[in-house]
Amino acid sequence: MILFPAIDLKDGECVRLAQGEMTRATVYNSDPADQARRFAASGCRWLHVVDLDGAFAGAPRNAGAVSAILDAVGVKVQLGGGIRDRAGIDRWLEAGVARVVLGTVAAEDPELVRAAARAHPGRVVAGIDARGGRVAVRGWAETTEIPARDLARRMADAGIAAIVHTDIERDGVLSGPNVAATASLAEGLGVPVIVSGGISSLDDLLRVKAAESRGVAGAIVGRALYDGRIDLRAAIDAVEGRASAC
Repeated sequence: MILFPAIDLKDGECVRLAQGEMTRATVYNSDPADQARRFAASGCRWLHVVDLDGAFAGAPRNAGAVSAILDAVGVKVQLGGGIRDRAGIDRWLEAGVARVVLGTVAAEDPELVRAAARAHPGRVVAGIDARGGRVAVRGWAETTEIPARDLARRMADAGIAAIVHTDIERDGVLSGPNVAATASLAEGLGVPVIVSGGISSLDDLLRVKAAESRGVAGAIVGRALYDGRIDLRAAIDAVEGRASAC
């Protein structure tokens, strides 16, 4: 299992939202590169970075902060938020991002995801953000009628490297992850699934780890790291088998 510390970017700062609402943002560090260095010093192998402003605008808005993170650390960076065309995908992968996360276009333009995955094997991830089991898009501002499980199946057939499954209603509120929903979505897909939203303790992470056999291969942790509820180094030691990959 892989643990992904989260760096969410708003107005060039490192923040956490509650349930994806931009009006409920808490600033944790005004220097995202510094935050990246802190996480890297604790031994993480990956960072999960999201351009929140870009997710709402449909185009990158925190490119400077992302570039500063890439310059600051040597760990792999997984980037999402506002990446909605082939030029953007190619540009970020060429700039040093290890993987791009495609959310809105996964629901609205699956052929773009398929083409990008074919051009960049192992470097394209689908972001499936769910509210009540239905896919939300455009920075979670709109909820579609697409069942999350249906989109997961389509994305698995597109050749993606992994899926990030976020339960929006649990994101940023420390209510515990929806392990059952993520494991149900992951089962039988043949694609690693990363759980996101609600993780508040080491016990939560161990519950995620217990679902590895069902296809859950990683967890994204945000607010609990910033609030000190989870010690990153201790969590990595507890849940990461160094042979794990996703």
